[in-house]
Amino acid sequence: MSFLAVLLALIVEQLRPLPQGNPVHEALIDWARWTARNFDAGREHHAWVVWAVTVFTPALLAWGAFALLHQQSLLLALGFNLLILYLTLGFRQFSHYFTDIRDALEQGDEDRARRVLQEWRHLDASELPRTELLRHVIEHALLAAHRHVFGVFFWFVLGSALGLGPVGAVVYRMSEFCARYWAFKIRAETAPVNGALMQRSQAAFAVLDHVPARLTAAGFAVVGNFEEAVDCWRQCAGLWKQSNDGILLSAAAGACGVSLGGADAPTLGAGAAGYAVALPGELPVDGQGSTPGAPPALSHLRTVVGLVWRSMVLWMMLLALLSLANRLG
Repeated sequence: MSFLAVLLALIVEQLRPLPQGNPVHEALIDWARWTARNFDAGREHHAWVVWAVTVFTPALLAWGAFALLHQQSLLLALGFNLLILYLTLGFRQFSHYFTDIRDALEQGDEDRARRVLQEWRHLDASELPRTELLRHVIEHALLAAHRHVFGVFFWFVLGSALGLGPVGAVVYRMSEFCARYWAFKIRAETAPVNGALMQRSQAAFAVLDHVPARLTAAGFAVVGNFEEAVDCWRQCAGLWKQSNDGILLSAAAGACGVSLGGADAPTLGAGAAGYAVALPGELPVDGQGSTPGAPPALSHLRTVVGLVWRSMVLWMMLLALLSLANRLG
C-alpha cells in the first residue's frame, strides 16, 4: 500500500500542485502562532514544549484518523495516505521556479533569472555573477528536492512499516516547517520571539533528517558518478555548517562533476514560500569552501534534473521491491 500511495501522490501532485497561499499553508501559520503564544513563556525549556505540541499534535490526529479509517476499509486508509502525501509533498511547487530560471538563462535573459530566484528564495540576486547565480539555483534545487520528496518518502515508508500510516510524513514535514518558520520570525523581527525556538526546532529537524539526508546522498552517488560522489562526500561534507546539507550537496556535486559551495559566496537561506507548508526563511547553508569540479554552467542544470529524477526512479523501484517482498512474505 505504501508504494501505491506514493506513486499516486506523485502523479496527483504533478498534475495539480497546491497553489501558494492555500488554506493548508494559512492554517499551519496560524497553528504555529497559536502554540507559540500559548505555550511559550520565554524560557529555554519552553521551546521544547512548543515544538512538541506544534509537531506531534497534527501527527497524532493523522494517526487517529488513519487508524479509524483502516478499521473501516483499506481503500479509505489508502485514500487518507494519498491525501496526507499530497499535502506534505511539494515537488511541483518549487520545480516551476527552477524551470523558469533555466528557461530564462537559455534565452539569455539573466535579469529575469535573477528576479525569479529572488522571488523563490527571497534573497537579493541582483548583483550575483552568472556562476554564483547558477550555484544558488543548483544548491537550492537539490535541498528542496530532498526535503520535499526524499525526506518525506523515507519517513512515510518507515511510519507505514510500523503500522502508523502517514504519521512519519507529518512529523518530518512539521519539523522542517517549524525550523524554517521560527528562523524567519526571528530574522524578520516583527514580534518578540524566543530564540530557543529556532535553535531547538533546527536541532530536532537535524536529527530527523540525519538518515534521510544520507540515503538521498547515497542515491545521488548510485545514479551519478559514484566514485567522485563518495570521494567528495568524504572530503568536502564539512564545508557546510549544517552537516546533513553538507553531505547531500557534496555528494551531489561529485555525482554531477560541478563545484558547489564557496567561501566568497553569499549565504544561502534567505528562504522562500515554495510549497504547501513553506514560509520565507530556510535553514542557513553557509559556504566555507568549494568542492572540486567544473564551475557551475547552464548544462549542469539539466544534469541536476536528471540526477533527481534518476534518484526518484531508484527509490521507487526499491520501494516496489520491498512492497512485493512483503506481499510474498
